Amino acid sequence: MQTKRLLIVEDDYDVAEMLLMYFTSHKYEVYHADGGPEGIEIARKKFPNLILLDVMLPDMNGYEVCASLRQTSLTRHIPVIFLTQKDARADKVEGLELGADDYIAKPFDVDELRLRVQRSIERATRESLHESRTGLPTGPMVDEEVERAGLSDKNPRTFYLEIANFQPFGDKYGFMAANHVMTFATKIIFETVSERGTPDDFLGIQDDQFVVITHSDDPDAIAQTIADQFHQGARAFYTFTDADQGGILVNEGESDERLLPLMKLNIQSAEAQA
Repeated sequence: MQTKRLLIVEDDYDVAEMLLMYFTSHKYEVYHADGGPEGIEIARKKFPNLILLDVMLPDMNGYEVCASLRQTSLTRHIPVIFLTQKDARADKVEGLELGADDYIAKPFDVDELRLRVQRSIERATRESLHESRTGLPTGPMVDEEVERAGLSDKNPRTFYLEIANFQPFGDKYGFMAANHVMTFATKIIFETVSERGTPDDFLGIQDDQFVVITHSDDPDAIAQTIADQFHQGARAFYTFTDADQGGILVNEGESDERLLPLMKLNIQSAEAQA
């Protein structure tokens, strides 16, 4: 089971500390921001599977934070659960109209909150909105973003990234190791796009193929950085023997013995695929 990334945007120190400790104990990777701008920045850099968002924040309220997240492609599809002291129907409606997935009033039962978080993440996966291993948008959301990019007059670049020799790696090392590779690749791609791209960029996945849409002035540099960083880190997933010999030896001692090279990222632009 992959570790789920959770972002808590909450300015009440006691509540934030309690939630951080609680969800960490349940094997979540937890990030915390005590203000709206910081929360938006962390969401762009860490790409959480879900955001717990307090409505009453000191700098910008939770509704404004949610609206900002929904305006950029990179964070548009992250599920959001509002936390608030308010329990008025109008406040709930406002949050849901902004695209929030759920709404829970303080004081809340933390076990109930955990179940709501879990179910929101599972629902996004079950409805083919998020891919289970990476948490990235998939299915119709990727199709929608690719179509939007094709119609845009801003001429974004679309890249397709696929891990070469991923299948033989999984065959030898198992699905858990393969999932760790997918998590590693997701981290590299997301962090590179977040740091070197624009707020309008998008990252998704379809059938083990990552999809990157970027409005960067130097999209080829982003693609090359991703490929280089994956190449540098891929060796760590192999045994010393496989890493030193440059890959996985199959049918050893047979007439058709061959070496399957170490994994790398193959990158094609949309123009090359067309």
